[in-house]
Amino acid sequence: MREFLRKVARTAGEILYGMSVYDMVVELRKQIGAMENFFIFMIFGDLLGVPILPTYYSLRLFPYVLPKLGTWKRSVLRERDVTEIFTEG
Repeated sequence: MREFLRKVARTAGEILYGMSVYDMVVELRKQIGAMENFFIFMIFGDLLGVPILPTYYSLRLFPYVLPKLGTWKRSVLRERDVTEIFTEG
């Protein structure tokens, strides 16, 4: 019986979370991703052919950004449909 009540309480909590906060969390994650893409672009845009001078700070940040660089380049350079552009933001 106690197990059943825990499952009911957990399910009710998940439903309330989904009804109240889930959309805000998804939008926040999208904004964080966009800001991170912009930050990496400003620091390492020269990897894509954008003429940005490498600064001392970009070289200092390079070890921290290196794990995300491959996925960032793929996400920035992939082809996008017009409908994707309007549904993202």
